[in-house]
Amino acid sequence: MRIEQNFINNEFVSSANLSTISVYNPTNEELIAHVPSTTSEEAINAVSIAAEAQKAWRILTSVERAAHLHKLADSLLKHKHLIGSALAEESGKSLEDATNEAVYASDITRYHAEWARRIEGEIIPSDTPSENLLLQREPIGVVSCLIPFNYPVYTLLRKIAPALITGNTVVVRPSNNTPCSAFAIAKAVQDAGLPKGVVNILTMDHATAEILCTHSKVGMITLTGSVGAGRKVLEYSQVNIAKSSLELGGKTPAIVEPDADLEKAAMEIVASKTTNCGQLCTAVERVYVHEDIYEKFVALLRKHMSEQQFGDRSINPSFMGPLVNDNARLNIHQMVERAIDDGATLEVGGYIPEGIGHFYPPTLLTNCRQDMEIVQEEIFGPVLPVLKYSNSDEALALANDHQFGLASVVYTEKYRTAMKIANNIEAGEVYINRTPADPYQGFHAGWKRSGLGGDDGKHGMLEYTQTRLVVLNY
Repeated sequence: MRIEQNFINNEFVSSANLSTISVYNPTNEELIAHVPSTTSEEAINAVSIAAEAQKAWRILTSVERAAHLHKLADSLLKHKHLIGSALAEESGKSLEDATNEAVYASDITRYHAEWARRIEGEIIPSDTPSENLLLQREPIGVVSCLIPFNYPVYTLLRKIAPALITGNTVVVRPSNNTPCSAFAIAKAVQDAGLPKGVVNILTMDHATAEILCTHSKVGMITLTGSVGAGRKVLEYSQVNIAKSSLELGGKTPAIVEPDADLEKAAMEIVASKTTNCGQLCTAVERVYVHEDIYEKFVALLRKHMSEQQFGDRSINPSFMGPLVNDNARLNIHQMVERAIDDGATLEVGGYIPEGIGHFYPPTLLTNCRQDMEIVQEEIFGPVLPVLKYSNSDEALALANDHQFGLASVVYTEKYRTAMKIANNIEAGEVYINRTPADPYQGFHAGWKRSGLGGDDGKHGMLEYTQTRLVVLNY
């Protein structure tokens, strides 16, 4: 077991609070670390330090900031085994997957560093002949970054890299379920030699997080998390009218047409549902299958779900790992039980395994209805409800009949069907003949209750800017 310290002003510092937050390995339920339960005074101090550091950071040229980000990307690769080891232990991921996440974090850091010469403003025609209108892009100031437990290494850099390249500084609050990898990243930040106070990482309870987010010097709050967490951030943002960027819940529909490559679709959907034990915002969460192929496709899903074993990924990396904690497992199992009571048919899984670890088996439910909780609410686990439809118009209507609109999937070889669905799906992303995997250069943004703003690409980078209009009369 180890004791972690907060990272403030490029130094690891102890908290004045003698109480700590305990971190457990979800695979074996062993205590692996104690992390600080930051005091409100310490959180306030971190924001003040970040605000002071931002004065010097913002006036660097974007190319100079990019040079620091390239050094950070190099440092993340140098520390990938340290980061990966911490992440694997606290999340139950395989060491290979956890280490690869550090590599992807380095990649997206370098991607945003390359925006240095591409942060553009605009020249707008004026109604006055002797006048120019210049629209500038400027940093916001201090950004509070709230990081989830499911991909905590990648998401942390996904947020701080665009914030930094555009001239902001950050105070990061990692998930209390997976904070050790964040402190391993802090070692990479320190080793990269970033200026003091530009990146600060602190663990804390919800009350202190509220104090952090409502600080008058925090100009933006960015969150990846649940709808409930998003509502809390919107409450926080009201205090100082801080900008909010929210990537929230998802309920990805997958539409499978009769002409689709059924084996490919089944394998990919099951992989999407079982990767990281289904704890992925864009994982397939409901499957709409054409009535002509329903029985055949259900048989393929049943086969592939049954073949996916679960267990300790440090022993066998091919296993599906655990859920984040036992509360998550209990909530998911209760959803499955309610679905069965409401008429769904259990095809595979649907039980709480004996023994240690927060495991839940791949679970397939058929004969589901659109109005069922299991179809309407985010599961965030390895449970897959399947529904039947008669034509693509009905499938599209069912896919859109939902509170969420993050990602969507369609399997078809007919381009007319693909484009009809792509042009009418109510979601921020649509993947044709593949399952979601957010490209660095895309824009990961949700519709409806799936969020505000977004991550990645040019538009994700611009989230971290505000505009100034210069009216130049001559």
